[in-house]
Amino acid sequence: MASNRSNPLPLGGVRTSGLEVRSQNVLAALTISNIVKSSLGPVGLDKMLVDDIGDVTISNDGATILNLLEVEHPAARVLVELAQQQDKEVGDGTTSVVIIAAELLRRAHELVKNKIHPTTIITGYRLASKEAVKFIVDQMTVKVDSLGRDCLVNVAKTSMSSKIIGADDDFFAELVVNAITAVKTVNNKGEAKYPIKAVNILKAHGRGVRESQLIKGYAVNCTVASQAIKTRIVGAKIACLDINLQKARMHLGVNIVIDDPDKLEDIRRREIEITTERIQKILATGANVIMTTKGIDDLCLKLFVEAGAMAIRRVKKDDLRRIAKSTGATLISTLANLEGEETFDAAFLGHAEEVVQERISDDECILVKGTKVHSSASIILRGANDYMLDEMERSIHDCLCAVKRTLESNAVVPGGGAVESALSIYLENFATTLGSREQLAIAEFANALLVIPKTLAVNAAKDSTDLVSKLRAYHNAAQNAGGDESKKALKWYGLDLIKGVTRDNLAAGVLEPAMSKLKSLKAATEAAIALLRIDDMIKIEPPQEQGDPHGGH
Repeated sequence: MASNRSNPLPLGGVRTSGLEVRSQNVLAALTISNIVKSSLGPVGLDKMLVDDIGDVTISNDGATILNLLEVEHPAARVLVELAQQQDKEVGDGTTSVVIIAAELLRRAHELVKNKIHPTTIITGYRLASKEAVKFIVDQMTVKVDSLGRDCLVNVAKTSMSSKIIGADDDFFAELVVNAITAVKTVNNKGEAKYPIKAVNILKAHGRGVRESQLIKGYAVNCTVASQAIKTRIVGAKIACLDINLQKARMHLGVNIVIDDPDKLEDIRRREIEITTERIQKILATGANVIMTTKGIDDLCLKLFVEAGAMAIRRVKKDDLRRIAKSTGATLISTLANLEGEETFDAAFLGHAEEVVQERISDDECILVKGTKVHSSASIILRGANDYMLDEMERSIHDCLCAVKRTLESNAVVPGGGAVESALSIYLENFATTLGSREQLAIAEFANALLVIPKTLAVNAAKDSTDLVSKLRAYHNAAQNAGGDESKKALKWYGLDLIKGVTRDNLAAGVLEPAMSKLKSLKAATEAAIALLRIDDMIKIEPPQEQGDPHGGH
């Protein structure tokens, strides 16, 4: 594998090949993994990121940290995308997936140095990943039904243990589980779905973290358009508009030349009538709550006040879309129909039991309660400052995702490094049964998984070697137990990082959604394989402009 680094190609680029490019890729992956490594686990630390304009983000969430880093190296970018994918697919476990991928890559690199062909390693990793998934599904999962609601609360607690709200996990876990169960919907196939987007999260300064509250209904951070408008409407019929309800003005560049000054008055009157006719068409269908993303001027407000309807202007488009979805309304961006006339049909209206303006902390909010089509919930977070509220929002989002995945996949696994330790023992035994070259790769895969319990222990300032070897001894006993039930129960053993001992994590309620573990294993293996396949990198350099003394700047 001769390294011909500075071999200039005819295309004007630099070629790096063989061992050198692998070393670079492994180094880049390890750098990324080291950044997030210390934020893993219940005693993980936070990162403070300051961007080019001085905005500060304090976060513990792997995907958020990596998103904000402007990563140049192409191999490191693969890991950043891996974290984003895990965030999208599962919502939690973004840090661990990056750490596992980097560790797999590092160990594969050692094997390549020892003259084992990358293809052999890739085959071994694929085989190990498949066996690992099978083992988790058969041996390590517990059905949620057998554990009841406490199980969901424990999943939420485990997810938030490493976050800023970990100290108040009993309070927030209840909040999250209530929010997610409030938005349950059943689709046409009869499957229960829990849309995360139906839970709206609002942030308000002040008070303590425990003053956060869950509200049944969709909360929007807006107020009614004028003081004279009603602030509570029962049996609401909601019109969701994306139309400007202000006096119609001529478009730019349209000039009207008038001979008769009386005509000027007619034109002005017609301008006003255009909008009033629109509003009357909407009110005629029985709409009593009108929400628009654009403005409503005073002249038009008078019509709403007289009709006793509630008008809300400048609603965020995302909020309006979700309200339209949950009330069964249609978001209308123009009243024109196919015949070129303006109409508004009663079928466009959404329904809710009541729409009310309430004062929450220092702000007024509009609450849409009892939505007809999908139920919705809102969480209002309270906290000391913006950074804290942003991080709380990210933590709550991760917890919501974890609970949602648990409910949809209906299976959990013990946390605290239990699954990884069990897998490592199982795969080591599995590797010795193979007579082919893949044996080495599978053994390395087994060892790579131990990086999770090791990192957890190191972050907790505990002796990782001691704890991990104890944990492996327990899992080894559990897998060679035969018919001994008391030994079999040892497979639920994981780390207790506060006390620095091993314990039965199923009984202690440290649980994670099984789907999160499966997805992260598959994704980490795929990412490691993708980087391992690369043995040549050709970088085309940008053409230098000749003759310019400031060339290249």
